[in-house]
Amino acid sequence: MDESPQIGDRITDKSVSLDDSNVRDWIGPKAFGHWAELRKWIEAHYPGVFAPEWLFGGKKRGWSLRYKKSRAFCTLLPEYRQFSVEVVLGASEREKFEARRYGWRSQLVKLYDEAQTYPDGKWLKIAISSTADLHDVTELLSLKRPPPRSRG
Repeated sequence: MDESPQIGDRITDKSVSLDDSNVRDWIGPKAFGHWAELRKWIEAHYPGVFAPEWLFGGKKRGWSLRYKKSRAFCTLLPEYRQFSVEVVLGASEREKFEARRYGWRSQLVKLYDEAQTYPDGKWLKIAISSTADLHDVTELLSLKRPPPRSRG
């Protein structure tokens, strides 16, 4: 890059091969702690369900880590000194969200209300800067796809 990266900038160099070390250097140690915690949560609650895949969305969108089975589950967006999670809520998930509207944190409800609704759903981009933000995301993901019950 010719100029210094700004907070929120994405990794837009297609030649970069991403691993935990590169992601930690880009998003910073605090954000990386949340990043690692969310990845561990997904693996623990959905064992063997998802094979995370790095996708390059071009010079504007850059790299992202997508969790998908038959439908998209969530996408982790490494951004300079922070990270966000993109969650798409389809019609049935929006009904579930609305049914619990007053149980969500006000920041999440505001984000939900301000998100445009597309034919495939509402696209929420949630910046993760605290354990409360992380909790919101895990609750949304559980609403979107309830974790499988353990057998035994």
